[in-house]
Amino acid sequence: MTRRTGSADLPLHGGRVPHWLGARMARLGAVITEAIVHEYGRDEFLRRLAHPFWFQSFGSVMGMDWHSSGITTSVIGALKRGLDPIERGSHLAHGGPPLLTTNRSWDRA
Repeated sequence: MTRRTGSADLPLHGGRVPHWLGARMARLGAVITEAIVHEYGRDEFLRRLAHPFWFQSFGSVMGMDWHSSGITTSVIGALKRGLDPIERGSHLAHGGPPLLTTNRSWDRA
């Protein structure tokens, strides 16, 4: 992935993600995550999540407004709801590293 630098001015928004959008984001985020992990592996997925432009784009694809100030919380929250830790061996947590840990089941994919 090409490395770019720059800045963006993002307005602060209040409120919450509507329930219908949160549910859609959870389903879509889980499917996209599974596809990336299956094709490229867990480490590549984590590398992409850490890339700010990729993460912003991922949130937009999942349905968030591209300039929303709540995109990080909304995307990680949707992934946390969408990725069943028992079925997929993943655990997401808000607040700080690590965002994703696995029981190594994805490593065999």
